[in-house]
Amino acid sequence: MENNQQEFQFKTNINCGGCISTVKPFLDQAEGVRQWRVDTASPNKVLTVLSEGISPQQIIETVQKAGFKIDTLHSGSSS
Repeated sequence: MENNQQEFQFKTNINCGGCISTVKPFLDQAEGVRQWRVDTASPNKVLTVLSEGISPQQIIETVQKAGFKIDTLHSGSSS
């Protein structure tokens, strides 16, 4: 079986345990999300998702349904 896992990172406004509790059922039930975590200590409140088939756009829509802001986090330098 092919390993189809990808890791995506997003900038969010998920900034506390209560926010994580709110978004948890949305991400836990999203098909294709294998694992996820939010770094609330980071200024960007980085959501990292280990994906098995879910697209970044689908992750964004899932987090928005939970009521949070989310943007893709671009690695490297921007020009």
